[in-house]
Amino acid sequence: MSKTILIKQGLDINLLGEAGKNISEIEAGCHALKPTDFPGVFPKLLVAEGDKVNAGTSLFYDKYRENIHFTSPVSGTIKEIRRGAKRVVLEIVVTADNTAVYEDFGKADPTKLNRDAIIEKMLKSGVWPMIKQRPYSVIANPDDKPKAIFISAFDSNPLAPDYDFVVQNYTAEFQTGINALTKLTTGKIHLNLKAGNQASKVFTSCANVQINYFKGPHPAGNVGVQINKIDPINKGEVVWVLRPQEVLTIGRLFIEGRYNAERIVAFTGSEVVKPQYFKTKVGACLHRLSGGNIKPGKIRIISGNPLTGTKIDKDGYIGFYDSQLTVIPEGEYFEFLGWAMPRLHKFSFSRTFFSWLTPKKKYKLDTNINGGHRAFVLTGEYEKVFPFNIYPMQLLKAILIKDIDLMENLGIYEVDEEDFALCEFIDASKTEMQAIVREGLDYIRKEMN
Repeated sequence: MSKTILIKQGLDINLLGEAGKNISEIEAGCHALKPTDFPGVFPKLLVAEGDKVNAGTSLFYDKYRENIHFTSPVSGTIKEIRRGAKRVVLEIVVTADNTAVYEDFGKADPTKLNRDAIIEKMLKSGVWPMIKQRPYSVIANPDDKPKAIFISAFDSNPLAPDYDFVVQNYTAEFQTGINALTKLTTGKIHLNLKAGNQASKVFTSCANVQINYFKGPHPAGNVGVQINKIDPINKGEVVWVLRPQEVLTIGRLFIEGRYNAERIVAFTGSEVVKPQYFKTKVGACLHRLSGGNIKPGKIRIISGNPLTGTKIDKDGYIGFYDSQLTVIPEGEYFEFLGWAMPRLHKFSFSRTFFSWLTPKKKYKLDTNINGGHRAFVLTGEYEKVFPFNIYPMQLLKAILIKDIDLMENLGIYEVDEEDFALCEFIDASKTEMQAIVREGLDYIRKEMN
């Protein structure tokens, strides 16, 4: 039986540049896997520059979990293995062939397979990394038995893709993916939808799931908030999470017997000439997708959404978990007496400006942080956008001093860095809260293991 959960704390940020409801299919030419997209993974390479690979060929595996492989999204030639400081692998770039060639992992009906057979197929094909776990927000351990699986079927971030639109023609793939996931847990699969929205029949007619509805501002679409309100995580418990397009990829693996890395990406932002959706493959190069569709001037290109995404350059690659590209103005300027002027075009959470009088207005925001880093200030503002029963500032301080007991008592197992994105956005101290939370999750995972 479905239920509706109201989220009261939060903030919707209305930006210009929402993607229009049309999809263009584009061959990106080059695709890349970035080990930096996978916290806690230490890559061991299986290929060298110049090697030929198929879609589904293993490119590297995790040094400490050798059964977790990361496979090529396309067939082609290894163009470059780019390294950073201390020879850390940053990107493995594959130049795609004109005709795709796939590794054959065998078609199968997941309802007729046992748990071990499903996991083995997902591990070999490279689909497994699409499943992440809470706590720690890292790739799920296939040896664990999660108490539940959560799928957030809507994204409440600024300019986020509309998953109802994205999945509308993929009923069979989605249901097959769900059928496979049901074998991985003895608990429920929670499919969480936006209340008051005309949800796709792909979601509403789906079997073997518990449908829940969420109502309220962002971060209502964050899976961490949904877990907290439905089935909170206690110490020693594990929950697995993934998103709708990742369920589709799992479904295609069993229907087609191959790793089909198709991904629909929303190209958004005020500096995009024609915001729209692209059908491409995981890790696509931005160059062909953005050609002629970005306004001139100083811009920032983000793989992901404006709150939690990663900055990339014009020839960069979309992140493994991202279904959105955002282009906004770069904020390289200084405003004299910026805080003291009326600034009718400015957005403000604290009512410093008059944006609160026009809640439906859409804004063209840039990357200017409007100030410098300073000490934490007790304002009580964080709690207004943080819908967890957790003290956010106290948790951040516990992470900074690396007090594991205090971190546990303050709820570190329930959060991910994206859950602090709004706190960071409204923070008068200009503190990089998401980086602090990631540091805390990595530290406690290392110490507990």
